[in-house]
Amino acid sequence: MNIVSMIKLSLVDYPDKLSCVLFTQGCNFVCPFCHNKDLVLPGPRLPSLSHDEIFDFLKARIGKLDAVVITGGEPTLDKDLIPFIKEIKALGYLVKLDSNGTNPSVLKNLIDNHLVDYVAMDIKNSPAKYALTAGLSSVDLSPIKESISLLINSDIDYEFRMTTIDEFHSAEDMDEIGELIKGAKRFYFQKYVDSPNCIVGGYHSVDEKKIREFALILSKYVSEVNLRGY
Repeated sequence: MNIVSMIKLSLVDYPDKLSCVLFTQGCNFVCPFCHNKDLVLPGPRLPSLSHDEIFDFLKARIGKLDAVVITGGEPTLDKDLIPFIKEIKALGYLVKLDSNGTNPSVLKNLIDNHLVDYVAMDIKNSPAKYALTAGLSSVDLSPIKESISLLINSDIDYEFRMTTIDEFHSAEDMDEIGELIKGAKRFYFQKYVDSPNCIVGGYHSVDEKKIREFALILSKYVSEVNLRGY
């Protein structure tokens, strides 16, 4: 498993749990506002943490940490993800996966085999603006819709989330996004913060008045709508 970075203690990445966060390299999206450009853009592979380094740490933290969060990049691109998670679960940890939802077969395998306890799936924008927001010329929404359905109809805990950018998102998009995730139990609007680590800098966050208007629209479709970072 190509893990290139680790946060040894996080209080925020798994709701109400103490976790460590493992980062994979490589993504099939190139969202211009992404904060992890070193994990996304083509270029030299970053040095990987060794299997022993990761699991020696996890074994030493049994009883002190509750969970392991696997993020990226896009973790489902790694062919070793499933056996890697099996090893983590064997130690007794909860596992949270961050994903863009483009690999529903991997997601289904994880859910069906009880290998994941929480999934945070990114929703980029309304269908008409999905490719633009993902930094691509086109995006096949079929697998994304399949992943959305898998999560909504599963027994695991999950959230849909969207980093909102003033240049990309408008109130007119919200009903289309709502239709995309209709029936979901939880959605987060995440505040964008510009950073030198972004693929493209200079974008702007959606202000609080506007984001609350967005949330009001989404609340027609989703049971729980929250703001993160506001």
